[in-house]
Amino acid sequence: MRKLKICLVDDHSLFREGLHFLLSNLDFIDEIYEAENGEQFISTLKQQPVDIVLLDIEMPLMNGIDAAKQALKMWPDIKIIALSMYSDENYYSSMIDAGAYGFLLKNSNFSEVRKAILDVWEGKNYFSTEIMQSILLRLNRKTQGEPFDDLTEREIEILYHICKGLSNAEIADILSISKRTVDKHRENLLQKTQSKNTANLVIFAIKHGYFSI
Repeated sequence: MRKLKICLVDDHSLFREGLHFLLSNLDFIDEIYEAENGEQFISTLKQQPVDIVLLDIEMPLMNGIDAAKQALKMWPDIKIIALSMYSDENYYSSMIDAGAYGFLLKNSNFSEVRKAILDVWEGKNYFSTEIMQSILLRLNRKTQGEPFDDLTEREIEILYHICKGLSNAEIADILSISKRTVDKHRENLLQKTQSKNTANLVIFAIKHGYFSI
């Protein structure tokens, strides 16, 4: 694994400095850049492309959602991890639409930050535990207009229950079908959506409009 270039974007200098210090001790990180708002981040990015961005959502001048959209237009391969003080579901779908790969609360342990960076660099999605639980509790199935024909009605039904955190056995009981049938549907869902785990399925489901939060 080559060493990574990372940018920290947050309007609180003390938070940035503390995180910069901790990240500088990781052997898989090469360079660390900083920006105090979205505009400064985009300006920095024009001069110095990076691999991963830890991006605050709420900032003056340009917020994290707009900054993420602009960054991905410039560098489509950049990986964005959104930072927030609050486990507020109103931000999630906006940041997912903007292209974020991960979500971290600012009070997360540094071990969680490290794992988020590594997971996102490998192409996975990462949610802090508290944020994932918040999303699952508030996930609602839309009743109008399924967005694509890619998934069958039964697969959408099973996807909903998977995203709610139910096991295959629990889904089988609710739908009065065999666990083996659910196993097969889950396997098909992962393949069709190119997902590796439940977090990826949640991202897919929200991003493509199957469910709302």
